[in-house]
Amino acid sequence: PRAVRASWVKLVREAPVEGAPLRIKGPSDVVALLGPRAALELAEVFYVVALDSQSGVLGVVELTRGLVNCSLVHPREVFRVALALGATGVLVAHNHPSGDPTPSADDRAVTRQLVDAGRLLDVPLYDHVVLGAGRFVSFAEAGLL
Repeated sequence: PRAVRASWVKLVREAPVEGAPLRIKGPSDVVALLGPRAALELAEVFYVVALDSQSGVLGVVELTRGLVNCSLVHPREVFRVALALGATGVLVAHNHPSGDPTPSADDRAVTRQLVDAGRLLDVPLYDHVVLGAGRFVSFAEAGLL
């Protein structure tokens, strides 16, 4: 139903993002935005950050909750959020409760799928940031995108 979809989008847009930078200039802004929240999680949590054309944050959505060492993610769900919020780009992030932010083979595979889907939709994936125990790995900085 159209009314349900519209209220969902409104809820996401109005969700408060405490201490969030208004613009994402790099992975350290992603860490500032999501690090404190992700550090409290005992399971993997995958987040989507929808961005406008000036890298302004349109919304932050907790997309999935997984297990201690995995989380299911599908490009359809990531870009559903992006399109609903009118994003011109997205970045994604998730935590590694183990504290080691080294990307797994699954992390790399999902990122490749997201890059490919973003190309088709003309909504680029700018970065995938893996958070862990005060450290992080940025796929963009590591040349993995």
